[in-house]
Amino acid sequence: MNGFKRPTIKQVAKAAGVSTQTVSRVINDRPDVAAETRQRIHQVIEELGYQPSALARSLIQQRSTTLGVVTAGLKYLGPSRTLNGITSMAEQLGYALLLKELPHFDTEDIKPLLQTLLARHVDGIVWAVPQVGENRRWVDDWLIEVPVPIVFLTMENRPDLAIVSYDNYLGGKMATEHLLQQGYKRIGHISGPLDWWESRQRKAGWQAALAAAGIEPLETYCAEGNWSSASGETAFRQLLSQYPDLDAVFAGNDQMALSVVQISCRNGISIPSQLGVVGFDGLPEAAYFWPPLTTVVQDQYRLGCTVVEEIVQAIENTRRDEVPKKPRTIVFTPELVVRESSVPIH
Repeated sequence: MNGFKRPTIKQVAKAAGVSTQTVSRVINDRPDVAAETRQRIHQVIEELGYQPSALARSLIQQRSTTLGVVTAGLKYLGPSRTLNGITSMAEQLGYALLLKELPHFDTEDIKPLLQTLLARHVDGIVWAVPQVGENRRWVDDWLIEVPVPIVFLTMENRPDLAIVSYDNYLGGKMATEHLLQQGYKRIGHISGPLDWWESRQRKAGWQAALAAAGIEPLETYCAEGNWSSASGETAFRQLLSQYPDLDAVFAGNDQMALSVVQISCRNGISIPSQLGVVGFDGLPEAAYFWPPLTTVVQDQYRLGCTVVEEIVQAIENTRRDEVPKKPRTIVFTPELVVRESSVPIH
């Protein structure tokens, strides 16, 4: 059986009766080719099924049209949804992806990883790893040595870095204020792991809303999970033990909120008349909980799309030798979607 052989640029040139240089000019959309000749070459390319070599074009143009993407924790819904947005927008803008997944969120030895990406001549880097613990310490040591644009996702704002994120603090505040407005007064909180910056911001929003309402946000009013539904069950049982008269719960994500709903049902606690519940993330499945879950929505697909748009814009600015612009931070405002889990019937 004969192997598949790709047609070459020489074959295209011969069939079209022109030089390989003319074919190259057409492929690269150069203006110095007659319209009739251009049309003939395109027709031959289509007939032969010719595909220009991406490697050859990258050498000529001195760009790889490839983005390095560093991620971690793809088993979690947030990072996987964000990566989906990154993939879609990169394809739309004509960029390939070189994906590297860290073994742990708190991996600190990232120099070899950066060297690998740069050795593959990526045009820019998307750092899509959540800020966890001290996993950003490398930035001050190594960022100056990275010769390509880099944009970060979901981390504390810094004026010297390009960042795209959601306002987690505002989201936590919105969730808690909503429960207060519904008449709930004893609002507990189940946080995500507190070495995550996002978790601390959501908890801080909960604390601020309670304090503004004249309610002291004691540590006995909160418990810590790890984003999973199983950890939400453990945390909710802890809350029921140490804060038995609570009348509402703001959970740091929808998966942990699911446990609150289930355990309440098993223990005869009526939602929302005895317990109001609000989650965070806006999972599509939240609308199908019973009762349907009120949640703070952050569109992580949009987050992924936006970070690609930002890195591509930075790459284009660099190619045009423009004066480097000051890195900017884009912070999206989350949306509170109110459903039956937090609106008691009076």
